[in-house]
Amino acid sequence: MAFNYPNGRKFVSRPDAGVKTPVKKMNFSNRGMTLEEDINASNEYYLTNGIAVVHKKPTPVQIVDVHYPKRSAAVIKEAYFKQTSTTDYNGVYRGRYIDFEAKETQNPSSFPLKNFHSHQIEHMQAVMDQGAIAFVILRFTANEEIFLMKAEDLIQFWERMLAGGRKSIAKPEVEACSSSILLGFQPRIDYIKIIEQLYASYF
Repeated sequence: MAFNYPNGRKFVSRPDAGVKTPVKKMNFSNRGMTLEEDINASNEYYLTNGIAVVHKKPTPVQIVDVHYPKRSAAVIKEAYFKQTSTTDYNGVYRGRYIDFEAKETQNPSSFPLKNFHSHQIEHMQAVMDQGAIAFVILRFTANEEIFLMKAEDLIQFWERMLAGGRKSIAKPEVEACSSSILLGFQPRIDYIKIIEQLYASYF
């Protein structure tokens, strides 16, 4: 199945996609879950327990070519991403709209800003302009370290890059302006606890 971006450029999957790789032996603390899986599990816990309603945003797709090999089955042959996505997650917590992006890096010493896109930065700024809560969850996979950084701090690093500064956020900078989140059991990533601390005046 072929996917195309809005500008007509074809979406090309990684050459190793679909290739099975040996599963690493993980300890109890991480269980080999990706950041997205951990956040989705946390959101399910929040929803089930009436704490917050947060969901991952679906990426809108326009289907342009469908084959029907059988009357009861349809195979999508070609589709387009209808628009660029904004951020990964949004929802409501205690009457406040929250909106955030989640990113991972294998770099142990800095977080590359190329992991973000200008439309995501603009979206988070627009969210804050409306008085809502916007932030990013960053994971350094090498040491399984997770941080919650306010969008306003991320935007400062982004503007520094645009002004000719470094194209990444040094690990000490992340640590200085972010809150560390330890992996737990239920929820896996308790970012709501951090929101309570950082945005106490909002509630």
